[in-house]
Amino acid sequence: MTFVTVIKWLGGLLALFTLAMVIYGVWRGTQRQAGRTTGLNGSWVRSPWFYLASVVLFFSIAYFGWIPLPWTVSSSTRLWMLAIGSLLYFPGMCFVLWARTELGKNYFVSTGFGAQLFKDHQLVTTGPFAIVRHPMYAGLIAASIGALLIYFTWTTLYFACFAPLTMIRARREETALAEEFGEGWTDYCKSVPAFIPRVKRER
Repeated sequence: MTFVTVIKWLGGLLALFTLAMVIYGVWRGTQRQAGRTTGLNGSWVRSPWFYLASVVLFFSIAYFGWIPLPWTVSSSTRLWMLAIGSLLYFPGMCFVLWARTELGKNYFVSTGFGAQLFKDHQLVTTGPFAIVRHPMYAGLIAASIGALLIYFTWTTLYFACFAPLTMIRARREETALAEEFGEGWTDYCKSVPAFIPRVKRER
């Protein structure tokens, strides 16, 4: 087994583990009482049929689009793509997992159409949330670009193009959080950036 094959297999296993963690969090969230909602999210967000359809769609795109892109690159360029892709993909996915773990019972799904909190929702500002306000989305964007460079398929190109749309979901979530936590959320936003960590200069 070559080094390239090992990287690709490790990347695939990490993606499946992360997806399993996300699905488990969503399932657990459907068991809790709903709280503040913004946008169009309704009972369908808590329906198992919605998630079943989402999973089927996700794996369908992944399976049928897993075809190498028709662009030819040199072997040296391909190695550089693999190296840069790994530096984006693996830390990005680990950032997603860290954030998902830190959220714990407060994790739930949102869409570009709306976001829903829980009845006893808590504002999480620790761990990766002390670095950026949306670590799962920041990690996902980095990982999707990294996956494109590693696997170089139509599937990864599709996800790399659509990953930035999570910023729309972030806005929906921020609206709900601002309404729920008021001044606490405002103070948090002043000290923690949305997606890109601040570089603190030593005085």
